[in-house]
Amino acid sequence: MGKQITEDQAPAATAGPAERFGLRRAIARFTAPQSVVHADEERAQAVKLGGTPIAQLKAREPAMVCGTLRAVTLRPRAGVPALVAELYDGSGSISVIWLGRRHIGGVEPGRRIRVQGVVCEASGTATIFNPRYELVPGTGC
Repeated sequence: MGKQITEDQAPAATAGPAERFGLRRAIARFTAPQSVVHADEERAQAVKLGGTPIAQLKAREPAMVCGTLRAVTLRPRAGVPALVAELYDGSGSISVIWLGRRHIGGVEPGRRIRVQGVVCEASGTATIFNPRYELVPGTGC
């Protein structure tokens, strides 16, 4: 009388936990402010290339940081030219300062860059002086 339905023939009554989580994440991403989505993308790119999130940096320790330059300015320090850049990685910002430099080709706002150096605190801001740097092509960092 009653026909038995096997598991592969049964309709999916509800989505599993993984599918529900993915759907929630997609909805949250769709409804999140653009700044939050951008920060998440920046953080993911920075970590992908081995960068340490700026929010996790500790003073007096070497670090590699990847991100986008938000601002680049020339500010003399004690009469010496200094090229100052603000590097943003989605978790925070850090100042990157090249002493004795007025200009570095390719170091401009909007450019993705990877810097390496010792983190210190200057004027209450996390800073790396005279870092090794690498300009990252495209959307790599």
